[in-house]
Amino acid sequence: MTTMSAPFIRADGRAADQLRPIRFRNHIAPNATGSTLVEWGNTRVICAVTVEETVPRWMKEQKVGGGWLTAEYSMLPYSTLQRRPRDISKGRLDGRSSEIQRLIGRAIRATVDLEKIGERTLCVDCDVLQADGGTRTAAITGAFVALSLAVGKMLAGNKLAHNPLLNPVAAVSVGVVENRPVLDLCYAEDAAAAVDMNLVMTSAGEFVEVQGSGEENTFSESQLADMLALGKAGIRELLAAQQNALS
Repeated sequence: MTTMSAPFIRADGRAADQLRPIRFRNHIAPNATGSTLVEWGNTRVICAVTVEETVPRWMKEQKVGGGWLTAEYSMLPYSTLQRRPRDISKGRLDGRSSEIQRLIGRAIRATVDLEKIGERTLCVDCDVLQADGGTRTAAITGAFVALSLAVGKMLAGNKLAHNPLLNPVAAVSVGVVENRPVLDLCYAEDAAAAVDMNLVMTSAGEFVEVQGSGEENTFSESQLADMLALGKAGIRELLAAQQNALS
């Protein structure tokens, strides 16, 4: 890891390789098949899964077997310091929300054998109650917990013959702040980061997605290696937290 002689103090006092506290409050949305409220530092996201007994029209037209999983992501108006208008008030989904919900969908589909869910659609909804950095990583990490709860309920109700879940998945942010690779950026760090990256990884150690960019600077191969090492260690902790929440 990169070492410096000068003292380094993060915005919230954490060590460079330390996650913010995380906890899951399950069954937060009684009408959903599975749901959880993920509290990750000061970020709060409700993740809920509902089931529709149909598949998208394109699957029928193309005669694609099995089921489908789709995701929607929204930041509620009061999730940020300044009110954020709802997308519906603008008449369209903004580019950021669209990109994030596609990311959530890709990440969670990587954990499911779609053939085993039958001709139905699993709808994953992620609603941000409070944003303090890492809303997309919290949404992915919480969505897997909500999906696991939903699948458990479907198996118990004999709506599924086999468990469709593959390897668990979680996501975390990493970045370079004051020339230091750090794990799990809060908003203040994210706004000041020279490099920002999001990692999505399964429990098998395989990446689903790596999103990284130099916000104000380039980054070296050694910094990339440091960030990947921090992210992989953080995701292992998140996977353990998921399993504790589900046990």
